[in-house]
Amino acid sequence: MSRKQALLKRHRRNKRVALLVALVVLLLVGVLVAWWLPLVLAVLGWVAHEAWFSDHLFYAPSDDYQYRLPAQNEVAGVSVQGDRLLVDQLPPLSGDETLILALRIKSSWLGRFFDPSVELIGGDLHDSQAFERSVKGLRYLNLTGLGAALTANELRIRGRRCSIQGEPRLWSFAHPDARRQRVMVIAPHADDAELAAFGLYSQADESWIVTLTAGEIEAEHYQQMGMGPAEAARTKGRLRAWDSITVPRWAGVPESRCFQLGYFCLQLPAMQAAPDQPIASREADLSDTRLFRQFNTLTLPGDADGAPTWNNLIADLRALLLEARPEVLVMPHATIDPHPDHICSQAAVLEALQGLAWQPSVILGYANHLHDNDRWPMGDVYSGVALPPVFDPAQELVPYSIELDTERQRDKAMALGMMHDLQPPAPLKRRIRRWLQKKLAGRHWPAEGENEFFRKAVRRHELFWRKEI
Repeated sequence: MSRKQALLKRHRRNKRVALLVALVVLLLVGVLVAWWLPLVLAVLGWVAHEAWFSDHLFYAPSDDYQYRLPAQNEVAGVSVQGDRLLVDQLPPLSGDETLILALRIKSSWLGRFFDPSVELIGGDLHDSQAFERSVKGLRYLNLTGLGAALTANELRIRGRRCSIQGEPRLWSFAHPDARRQRVMVIAPHADDAELAAFGLYSQADESWIVTLTAGEIEAEHYQQMGMGPAEAARTKGRLRAWDSITVPRWAGVPESRCFQLGYFCLQLPAMQAAPDQPIASREADLSDTRLFRQFNTLTLPGDADGAPTWNNLIADLRALLLEARPEVLVMPHATIDPHPDHICSQAAVLEALQGLAWQPSVILGYANHLHDNDRWPMGDVYSGVALPPVFDPAQELVPYSIELDTERQRDKAMALGMMHDLQPPAPLKRRIRRWLQKKLAGRHWPAEGENEFFRKAVRRHELFWRKEI
């Protein structure tokens, strides 16, 4: 069982216990006070849960994030005076540096019911980075793009529904610009490349997109059109295969540099466990990957027999790495992103690189999912991306962030809108929850799309974790 699954299991167990206790209390109230009162309290309790307590947050808001950022990148002499962030001796900035600010944040009483945030104002730029309700601990803001205001000591900072406490710490990372290099994005599923790296791959000198699975499962939306389960899964897989090839064209990436490998969703762990054994689709009644590879412009080793095996996957990746010769590899970060297909995608790429004649110079890891917080990045669309919760200081993490202007953020939103998996309407329960949160908790959702990923991914920043090879 993965850590994410264990956390969900514990959350559901605790929720069942809480519901049982609440039921006993309501029964006692009905017996001792009035028969109708439990009904009113039950409705009010459900409304309160949906508005304020339905976030999947598997840690206490008072827990400190525990990052170990490189000491050589820390900037000395940082302070907050009034509403200004001041730096005594900031190193020269070119404008593309990744800037990370550590702050202790304490929620006000309003921040228990409305999302607390830290506002950053520099020149014409006004950013807001949100945190957990009832936050009280160490958090890390992303100041990338605010270097000019910081250099001029004109960067204003203030808490909204929270206060800033203690002395801040600042890190500056001057990385080579990945946008001026040849980039290959590894996407476990169609839309992962767009969610994590549309801004990066749309600006790179040369971009390649490699999608590992067809993402054919959970095809209930297509079953509602009258298809049987297997036909619906195959249709969904074909549509997502098409998306993985064609949507990057919106960003200027030709179809000849986009590849769909057609392996089956959530089957990569089983393939890795038995490298020679074909692992069929869970729902599509299919054991041949070639149905989902028909839009590729290059013949790959796995096309010979279409067998969904780990060995074929490794051979496909090796062929594409030699063909593209990427300088920058962008792929899931296996210790931050818990999705099993994302973990196995990273493992497959690292295995494919072993002994290969071509080696990239750097890996950029991304996280489209988290273990601990299903709402991250918190806050609204078009706002900045603060660092996610991390509670393991054992590994040194090196952040790399790029800034997206408003036009590119909108292009990213349109690219996500083309993805078939992000198009179905939200379930009724989720729409009711959002309405309650809008009215009672002040939350907003973007007009660009109903899916939660529109709020999460269409942001001022794209955030990666850099590792040199």
